[in-house]
Amino acid sequence: MAFWYLLWLGFILPQVSADPPNIILILADDMGYGDLGCYGHPSSLTPNLDKMAAQGLRFTDFYTTGAVCSPSRASLLTGRYQTRTGVYPGVFYPTSLGGLPLNEVTLAEILQSRGYLTATVGKWHLGMGMNGTYLPTRQGFHHFLGSPFSHDQGPCQNLICFPPDISCFGTCDLGEAPLPLFLDEDILEQPVDFTKLVPLYQEFSKSFIHGAVEDKKPFFLYYASHHTHYPQFASAAYTGRSPRGRYGDALMEFDGVVGELLQTVKDSGIQNNTLIIFTSDNGPETMRKERGGSSGHLKCGKSTTYEGGLREPAIMYWEGKIKPGVTSEIASILDILPTIAALTGAPLPNVTLDGYDLSKLLFDGHSSPRNMFYYYPPSIDPSRGIFALRMGNYKAHFYTQGAFHSDTTPDADCHVTARLTSHDPPLLFDLGMDPAENYDLFKRGVPEDLVPLLNKIQEERARFESTMEYAESETNKGKDPSLRPCCNPACTPKPKCCHCERGNS
Repeated sequence: MAFWYLLWLGFILPQVSADPPNIILILADDMGYGDLGCYGHPSSLTPNLDKMAAQGLRFTDFYTTGAVCSPSRASLLTGRYQTRTGVYPGVFYPTSLGGLPLNEVTLAEILQSRGYLTATVGKWHLGMGMNGTYLPTRQGFHHFLGSPFSHDQGPCQNLICFPPDISCFGTCDLGEAPLPLFLDEDILEQPVDFTKLVPLYQEFSKSFIHGAVEDKKPFFLYYASHHTHYPQFASAAYTGRSPRGRYGDALMEFDGVVGELLQTVKDSGIQNNTLIIFTSDNGPETMRKERGGSSGHLKCGKSTTYEGGLREPAIMYWEGKIKPGVTSEIASILDILPTIAALTGAPLPNVTLDGYDLSKLLFDGHSSPRNMFYYYPPSIDPSRGIFALRMGNYKAHFYTQGAFHSDTTPDADCHVTARLTSHDPPLLFDLGMDPAENYDLFKRGVPEDLVPLLNKIQEERARFESTMEYAESETNKGKDPSLRPCCNPACTPKPKCCHCERGNS
């Protein structure tokens, strides 16, 4: 009796290895659904991501929760919609008083409880606060090498992007702080020399992996790249190499990092016990034209709730464990935390989670437990709630709005001039046949055979909204210019005097 009971448990409970798997989570910045070779771009040179896709599971219907940076990163690390954590509306700035609340339990924290070594590299963008209150080292990461905010929030004239001494292409938030490079909670360099940054990230990442392997410790590495956010940059090894111009150079360097990480895992002999996940935080900034990325066949891009704003490329790879293939099952960055918790035996936070465990989809080819997805705009208003929801292959838009970040495309619906519009009945699209959202099934009224579907959609919208508790906004907590990081805090005039070379800070 006991034998059969234990056998039954083995089938219904997550298969947690006695040797917990290592986790590498790679996040691109502002990368579009159509930017990679394996997603159909004809001139993107991404051999490492293409190989990872060929040998792993590539998702066609994978969603982020925020069409801008901070909300999606909060959801990635907590498994919760940004409305629950307060990381809305918009994003954090160097002067922001708020951040990802410390009472939120992050993926890094649950893995630390299982004895994992944890590190994050690259762009944090979940707040810094007074005395580094919200830095990664306060949120479950043993180590942090990177910047607390986005590189376009620093003065562009202080970013050296392409040798020899050519300033970044474009404009940035010139009133903010020169971009600092943090090591844990100390400024290592300010402003950042972008021609040398990614090689430094690579060496740090490889050293972290090697150290964990030598110590026989499971590890979690969260590599949050600055690529391919505007303004693009690349180190000397990648500058001028891509047929896709400067955007392509940045994309090639990002792909090179993926290749280095994959090779490090293989050289360390841990490829059979390492789960590698890749995705992006939100869609492309199409207003930048050829420097803004591509949504492929999807509609619009960053800051919109059309598919181009929230549907992202995603690949999960675990040699010998995940069967290679392509899945059109619905999944989300919300699902990453519960999936990793199931695989590692880490405890789930005692809060409402919005994600699902995808392990049966990854390893057994089962259907995704997710059949619904809810779309929030960057400027969330609790009185409106979600702008759209997906139910199976059907997507209903209750509100639509264009965005500055999605300007310049031929589609006027994407532009900032496309004002907030309420739809009753909602716009309805069959994403299985029409992922570009071209053909509204309710354009000439609601067909009789679709009335039951409309009723289900309206009921689901009401159910979801009734369960959502909107946390106090963290991005609206105010700003304090004194929070701008400066490696020489007593110097004047700021921010110009905040200048420290690596090793002399």
